[in-house]
Amino acid sequence: MTEFWLISAPGEKTCQQTWDKLMASTRNNNLSTNNKFNIPDLKVGTLDVLVGLSDELAKLDSFVESVVKKVSQYMADVLEDTKDKVQENLLANGVDLVTYITRFQWDMAKYPIKQSLKNISEIIAKQVTQIDNDLKARASAYNNLKGNLQNLERKNAGSLLTRSLADIVKREDFVLDSEYLITLLVVVPKANYVEWQKTYETLAEMVVPRSTNLLFEDQENGLFSVTLFRKAIDDFRHKARECKFTVRDFQYNEEEMKADKEEMTRLSTDKKKQFGPLVRWLKVNFSEGFIAWIHIKALRVFVESVLRYGLPVNFQAMLLQPNKKATQKKLREVLYDLYKHLDSSATGIIDVSVAMDIPGLNLSQQEYYPYVYYKIDCNLLDFK
Repeated sequence: MTEFWLISAPGEKTCQQTWDKLMASTRNNNLSTNNKFNIPDLKVGTLDVLVGLSDELAKLDSFVESVVKKVSQYMADVLEDTKDKVQENLLANGVDLVTYITRFQWDMAKYPIKQSLKNISEIIAKQVTQIDNDLKARASAYNNLKGNLQNLERKNAGSLLTRSLADIVKREDFVLDSEYLITLLVVVPKANYVEWQKTYETLAEMVVPRSTNLLFEDQENGLFSVTLFRKAIDDFRHKARECKFTVRDFQYNEEEMKADKEEMTRLSTDKKKQFGPLVRWLKVNFSEGFIAWIHIKALRVFVESVLRYGLPVNFQAMLLQPNKKATQKKLREVLYDLYKHLDSSATGIIDVSVAMDIPGLNLSQQEYYPYVYYKIDCNLLDFK
């Protein structure tokens, strides 16, 4: 499973004892895979600051998670690949997400612990906001390019009734530079070929006899050329429509056709040029965003643990990975039995969403347990 439960409980005689108790309780039924979650000695600050920070961190957590999901989803869009292939590119610090979380080490260089908790949260907020802004700009530029290329590709594919004819026709298919004569292109359903051959010369006066040629076929239709006098164009179009023959609105112009082909080549080249750097940027910034997100989880565990369990700081943070969906309810019950003594108001609450409003504890409209609890879900991709 890609879901983790990040919890904390107060240290008993020692934090090791808290850890040993959890391990003993979950080992019997093989309920979860557990790891210690190492949080360094952060600056506590005042109670007022912690209470305010608790709410700010909740909002920041949601924001950073949304940016991380946006980056990962856009990576999937750009790579146009299977979920497993995309997942291979979603790494944090060069390792897969499960390994990064289970071996979490605070990044002292990025988030110096001599700074206040508020400063650290502001560093993260600024960093992730920048990633979000850069993503919008890069995605917009690449999507425009991709969209323009797709439009051109659509013009060069599809039915003969709508597609571009530039790559189908040649100069020699047309009577050009004539004051009186013109060559039209007509789309004829395959079932009507015989009728076309019988009738095209009579659809208007002044159609040049035996001037039709089949230039191209798709699955449903054929593209025929026919030459006639210019003054008969309107009459020919009208009669052709009555017979279910479609005259395409097309003028042979080598300059325009060349420009279209060059534009397609340019867009295709530009897309290839941007693809590599964009994927690299997405990999780097997914990693940065995910690392920032897990550091926020660490900050939240620290702040909530101090608010709940008091000073001096003495708690053990633990990362549980439920072994399967079916064992989650049992795991909740085991944790409840272990920690129900921590909060008398939580009597009977094992796995419900309750509306509680205790200042600073950020419990309103969310799951509440007698221990500090946050969920981390590493399944960040939404594949339809």
